[in-house]
Amino acid sequence: MARIPEFYKLSVSQRVREVRKQGLLSNQDYQALVSGNHTLSIQSADKMIENVIGVMGLPLALGLNFLINDKAYAIPLVVEEPSIVAALSSAAKIARAGGGFRVESSESILIGQIQVVDVPHPQRAKAALLQRKSEILNLANSLHPNMVARGGGAKDLQVLIHPSSGQRGDMVVAHLLVDTCDAMGANLVNTMCEGVASLVENIAEGKVFLRILSNLTDRALVKARVSIPLDALAGRGFDGKQVRDGIILANEFASIDPYRAATHNKGIMNGIDAVALATGNDWRALETGAHAWAARGSHYTSLTQWTRGEDGSLEGELEIPIKVGIVGGALQSNPTVAMNLRLLGVSSARELAEVMGAVGLAQNFSAIRALATEGIQQGHMTLHARSVAAAAGATPKIFETIVDRLIESGEIKIWKARELIEQVVSPCVKAAKEKPQSETATEERNVSSGHGKIILLGEHAVVYGRHAIATPIPLAIQAHVQRGGDGVQLIIPRWGVEQRLHRSAEKQHAYEESLAIIFKTLGLERESMRLEIFPNVPRAMGLGGSAAIAVATIRALDRCFELGLDDERVNELAFECEKIAHGTPSGIDNTLSTYGQTMLFRSGESPLRKVIEIDQAVQLVVGISGIESLTAATVARVRKALKAHPELYENIFNQIDSLVIEGVNALVGHKLETLGELMNICHGLLNAMQVSSWELEEMIQIARRHGALGAKLTGGGGGGSIIALCPPEPGAADRIESGIREAGYQTIQVTMGGKPKNR
Repeated sequence: MARIPEFYKLSVSQRVREVRKQGLLSNQDYQALVSGNHTLSIQSADKMIENVIGVMGLPLALGLNFLINDKAYAIPLVVEEPSIVAALSSAAKIARAGGGFRVESSESILIGQIQVVDVPHPQRAKAALLQRKSEILNLANSLHPNMVARGGGAKDLQVLIHPSSGQRGDMVVAHLLVDTCDAMGANLVNTMCEGVASLVENIAEGKVFLRILSNLTDRALVKARVSIPLDALAGRGFDGKQVRDGIILANEFASIDPYRAATHNKGIMNGIDAVALATGNDWRALETGAHAWAARGSHYTSLTQWTRGEDGSLEGELEIPIKVGIVGGALQSNPTVAMNLRLLGVSSARELAEVMGAVGLAQNFSAIRALATEGIQQGHMTLHARSVAAAAGATPKIFETIVDRLIESGEIKIWKARELIEQVVSPCVKAAKEKPQSETATEERNVSSGHGKIILLGEHAVVYGRHAIATPIPLAIQAHVQRGGDGVQLIIPRWGVEQRLHRSAEKQHAYEESLAIIFKTLGLERESMRLEIFPNVPRAMGLGGSAAIAVATIRALDRCFELGLDDERVNELAFECEKIAHGTPSGIDNTLSTYGQTMLFRSGESPLRKVIEIDQAVQLVVGISGIESLTAATVARVRKALKAHPELYENIFNQIDSLVIEGVNALVGHKLETLGELMNICHGLLNAMQVSSWELEEMIQIARRHGALGAKLTGGGGGGSIIALCPPEPGAADRIESGIREAGYQTIQVTMGGKPKNR
């Protein structure tokens, strides 16, 4: 529960399905989210505040991985600022290494203040009020008997005397301490203050002026703690001790300097406010109380403390006043709030306050960890660029392109985004007849590229020496290398990767191992550089992304360091990288990525790379499931089955091989109906080998229903993507693409034929 690996990679519809599968959503809430009926209606909004003219929306997300007092939570967050949700989920995941967050809280007490002025004898008035405390409390509780019945109500009375330089003398202030149970309680406390005002006035022999609650809720304190082992802190090229000591030093700065403390505490409230908005609570009151609490001493200071534990771990603590509610009309009038509270699964207002305390501490950890390591600006660059692109009006079709170019330009500003949008969609760029727009842009931006690939026919059989037909996805990955810096800085904006690569082999991820092979083979392992990769296809979707990254990176290094590599050398080196990614690759991915032409391919003792000339254009739609396709896993599964049933599987491979040979003739002769049938039969054989999935099957059926001549999985399967062959009629590709998209999947249109693809 509350741990959904790589949740951020899924489409919105897939996320909602996954949350329902985890048991966090009821069927009713699931349907409300899918249909959009969970949002606040204009009619409901009109009953909540005055002068309503519309309803403004904000993103609703989930903070995952939280373990608080040994209970797992998926936490609803309403926030518009990029990076907060990702930072919280990452921090919660790290905190699990030390057992998660431990949080305790006091009773949910609100303070109502009754100000008495013109008091002739302040000390006598104070004593009289305290003597008649029971009478005052009884009167207050008589105004809200239902609250008393639930165990709440006015619990105590305190009296303060504040010196005054005015003519009306020292003022006497009575504090009515009220337990509001699971309600926010502001209106309840105000009513009690109004109700006892006359009695207080008579007892104090003065005049009551103000009677209202205080938002400094220091009788509703939350204390959150976390202990994080050094191993869990290590990352981004820093060891655990460096990260721990950097966080402690950054916190010390906030504890002594009010200017730093203001930003430090704002980061804490980034998380707490997001939960408050999601659960219908008054975030303005929470902000006021938190900052007042931070200023209670000699100067405004940090709300958190980070120290070194006895075992060397990093220990953090947050103490903060949090008074919230989970019942009441204001909360229940908004259907999204009610759904979020059900999703969160808290049983009391105190539990909600404790969740908020853990979220505040997690957000603080994430923020100062970024500051203490690579710096906050680098960590926010990708997410900030996405926000700016959206604000500038980038459409979904060009959105990722604008994000890439913003980051490359270094000017992540709205004016720059608008300028880039104009460049991308301007008629003069569209009218470029000599080269496709993407290729023109590639040369202008001085980047190198590697193509993706689609296997039209021949998956899995090609691993065992049979033929396959494959065609490229032009410019699937682009890369740029710039010398300088400290080590190798890798930036992949669309995948949220911004990190320094590890030099140590034992700390490297698979993609870092591939890059390490490239650097070592090319004699660049000691060079410092900035490597930017711009994917135009999603990763691990069976579209040859890993090979395209290798090819684009090798070519970018070749261009930067003037290595003089030819295509065959690029292909050989990319194949070595593919061995790390896929175990026993056929070589088809790196070959297509390098040469970028439709071809008949065969590996083994008699290798074949034969370009297929296609005179008439053939249109394909690629449907992308969003479920990672781990080619190494599906290849291993087929190999295991082959060993168990060699004759059966060799026969299947031979059948697929015959489909490929017949497919070449159909493709060259533009016999699309025949080609479509061959694709359908090939998919049936692949499905029999159990390398399909229900997502792939759903997309295939949708494509066929919308007129596709043939549809099948492409690549390793187990997730990933499908391809649909479109009939040669206007609008056919758009119709098939729309059908797949309406089901919540991504799509790409690819054309086979026409002039050869340039690198």
